[in-house]
Amino acid sequence: MNMIENIDVFIQNSIRINSGIGIVYVDPFKMEKDWNDADFILITHDHYDHFSPNDIARVKKEGTVLVVPEKMLSKAQKESGIENIETVKPGTYHEIGDLELETIPSYNVMKPFHPKMAGWVGYILKIDGKRIFIAGDTDATKEAKEVKCDIALVPIGGTYTMDAKKAAELVNEIRPDVAIPTHYGSIVGSMNDAKIFAGNVKDTIKVEIKIK
Repeated sequence: MNMIENIDVFIQNSIRINSGIGIVYVDPFKMEKDWNDADFILITHDHYDHFSPNDIARVKKEGTVLVVPEKMLSKAQKESGIENIETVKPGTYHEIGDLELETIPSYNVMKPFHPKMAGWVGYILKIDGKRIFIAGDTDATKEAKEVKCDIALVPIGGTYTMDAKKAAELVNEIRPDVAIPTHYGSIVGSMNDAKIFAGNVKDTIKVEIKIK
């Protein structure tokens, strides 16, 4: 199974991964059809474009496991329509069914939109022999710079996250095999940001543009 071909990026940080352990979604948002095939749904934080009950309804099925930051538990119980909910804190390791994951603190350094104290997360998923880093809405933090991964999905839109050049600097520092930009082309960031990102990533790292 070619892992890169089996990663889809939709709007913002909305991601679908088809893997040997099942179908994993992260932050489903503005889904264009009813998939209803999620084995796992992972949420990075509670902003409307990342925690969307309407879109969770479009991807969940019977038995779906929802993973949310600990401080979101009450909201998830009230709004997600999913009974099987697991909570996580930043900087922890979990085995949830067949899914192994680590959480990375996801926050802004000099901006107010994603405070560190909120306890929001990015995820490193261990899937099919690969470490897949999904950064969430973050700046290039010291924790992000310590990530070891094979595939990195990083936001590049600026304003609420790092911009394309800062994201490229982060990727160049952590040196994954493949980098995939997210969080641009809709609410913030333009399609040109993907070109800026790709142009600033070192040639030794393959950039895959998934948002067209």
